[in-house]
Amino acid sequence: MLEKVNLKKAVDAVEKLYVYDKVGRLNGHVLSVVKVENRTLDFHIHEQSDELFYVIEGTFHLETDEGLIKIEEGELIIVPKGVRHRPVVTALSKFLMIELDGTLNKENSGDLYEE
Repeated sequence: MLEKVNLKKAVDAVEKLYVYDKVGRLNGHVLSVVKVENRTLDFHIHEQSDELFYVIEGTFHLETDEGLIKIEEGELIIVPKGVRHRPVVTALSKFLMIELDGTLNKENSGDLYEE
């Protein structure tokens, strides 16, 4: 069954910060929207999969061993598997994230992540 998703409406409907709402699946990947504010996660590495961050609203920095990269509204960045990274978010930001099913967990996404 075909189903269209309005990313802006989907992320706006998420009531709490740091709760990942799964809005789709694609070839073994999970598409999730999330609202984040004032959070810096620990550095981590995804060994099995690349990870995509698309900023629906706001901005954030992605920190790697090479420094900080600012990602603004309407931009996306793909973190290749094996790259040590962490998102650094100060102001409210809304993202779409795409990663291989099973990549995100409570350790690398925060305590509110649910399978």
